[in-house]
Amino acid sequence: MIAHLRGKLLAKHPNQAIVETGGVGYDVTISVPTFSDLPAAGAEVALHIHTHVREDAIALYGFLRPSEKLLFEKLITVSGIGPTLAVKILSGMAAEEMVSAIRGNDVVRLTRIPGIGRKTAERMVLELRDKLPEVGPASTRAIPAMSATEEDVLSALVNLGYQRAAAEKALAAATKNGKGGSFDALFREALAALSK
Repeated sequence: MIAHLRGKLLAKHPNQAIVETGGVGYDVTISVPTFSDLPAAGAEVALHIHTHVREDAIALYGFLRPSEKLLFEKLITVSGIGPTLAVKILSGMAAEEMVSAIRGNDVVRLTRIPGIGRKTAERMVLELRDKLPEVGPASTRAIPAMSATEEDVLSALVNLGYQRAAAEKALAAATKNGKGGSFDALFREALAALSK
């Protein structure tokens, strides 16, 4: 199984990265926080990989930090959470915040994540409360503004299942609030507006 990939980043999107290693381009599903921390296309990148094998497909899920990969692997052990939903969960809330919510039985905070209902949040707390490792403080993410940042945020919101019109409205509100600067800040502000 593939556990780590190092190579040239050919392309990146809010939920996908293509990494070329040894002449082969690997299609890797990524979370929004991983996307926001990736370098520009053409740079060298190293991703921790979870290989998910099903009868009809082999899928690669990539993470910049081992702690995020570990949290992903814990999430997919919860009944009702598959890899696709686990990536959406990791995109909807910072890892440190999620760990503290699960450990603190904060079901209400977990249900703010798109795609997570009360029952799933309760299962997450019940099944993961005692299994999660300590997560260190997040490294400060100073992402330079990209020319297509707003399009990337919109694409990420649509990929999470929001209607395009609602996502555009939330994005406009987030931009008006002065949260431009980075993809991460703009995405979280727009997501907060949609969760109200």
